[in-house]
Amino acid sequence: MEKIINIKNLEKRYTSLTGNVTTALSDVTLDVREGEFVTVVGPSGCGKSTLLRIIAGLLPYEKGTVTVRGQEVKNPVDGIGMVFQTPALLPWRKVLQNVLLPIEIMKEDEKKYRKKALELLELAGLKGFEDRYPFELSGGMQQRVSICRALIHDPPILLMDEPFGALDAMTRDEMNLELLRIWDEKRKTVVFVTHSIPEAVFLADRVAVMSCTPGTVISEEDIDIGRPRDLRVRTTRKFSEYVELIRRKIGRSTGPTKKDDTLEKDAGVTSKKIQTFE
Repeated sequence: MEKIINIKNLEKRYTSLTGNVTTALSDVTLDVREGEFVTVVGPSGCGKSTLLRIIAGLLPYEKGTVTVRGQEVKNPVDGIGMVFQTPALLPWRKVLQNVLLPIEIMKEDEKKYRKKALELLELAGLKGFEDRYPFELSGGMQQRVSICRALIHDPPILLMDEPFGALDAMTRDEMNLELLRIWDEKRKTVVFVTHSIPEAVFLADRVAVMSCTPGTVISEEDIDIGRPRDLRVRTTRKFSEYVELIRRKIGRSTGPTKKDDTLEKDAGVTSKKIQTFE
């Protein structure tokens, strides 16, 4: 598969009002293939959300290169749908109107997209809720609306910044299944940020593991679990081994950087270490 997101030696720094400089991301290298579902997991504050915003062209960066479909990212990128941690729906607009908001912003003919919006809502299990206001929906339903909104202009790439983090455990499980079902239908390229290691493993073709601040990708783990997946996958030994492997790698990310290109067997799963902290 073609690599459509390419990140090499990326560095991002923030400067405070008092002139203090903080390095949020350092030497980040990551490629994402077309149609791939990649999850990004790491300690809180390691720059996962910053990385997504840089890919989308919403934040500048100091060093390295970031390209999307062969074009260097310097400004907001066309063909990307973004789903944030909260649904961010406009409370005065009904569900269908919220889904069509990007079309209005792009000054396209909303009538041409109405049928597609209704199809997306049906795909997300929201048929019959088109004329409801956000306050009439549960948190999970609101987040489904935000996913439909991100898909309305048919972007080839979907960036998701911990979209289910505020949901209760049962609703989060439902949304994981719903997202996989929609992804299986649409086969978008997805980069999904999460704090949850089990969620990262359950969703992904590949998990990118980040270190503590300054964040960098210390490992990439291919998830060799068949699709389609349901919640029973989480009870398997193989799933538990992947979760434990990634947990250990994150736990080691507090020491000095050390290059290691060896193969290691950890918790019963063979893993190629791209770069690790010992």
